[in-house]
Parts: sequence; C-alpha cells; structure tokens
Amino acid sequence: MNLQLAIDISMQLVPADHEEEIEAWQYLIDTGMAWKFQGWYERKAKRLIDEGVCTYTDRADERVQL
Repeated sequence: MNLQLAIDISMQLVPADHEEEIEAWQYLIDTGMAWKFQGWYERKAKRLIDEGVCTYTDRADERVQL
C-alpha cells in the first residue's frame, strides 16, 4: 500500500474489496495522514477505530514522505 493508492481507495476512485478498503484506511491511520486531510477523513478514521475495524497505533505519529 502507498499513500496515493490508499487515497484513491478511500475516495472510491479505484475498485477495492472490503479488505482492501480497510487496509487503505489502516494505512492512512498508521501514517497519520487521516488526521491531515479534510475533516471527513478524520471522522471516518475515528469511527473505524471506535468500531474496532481499524486500530490506532503509535505508528500514527510517523510521517509519510510526500
């Protein structure tokens, strides 16, 4: 997974199954990018964490090289 693919999957710009969608959101959470984009990214990421679908880890403090 890379940042562009995760964004494209999260925005449903490329086809993905449920597992790939969760992987994309987990990537955005792990890299901290879910907290840097539009508010709906942060809200959806928080909801996925609250529902136990994704997890918040200390990797979220890492930054992606753009």
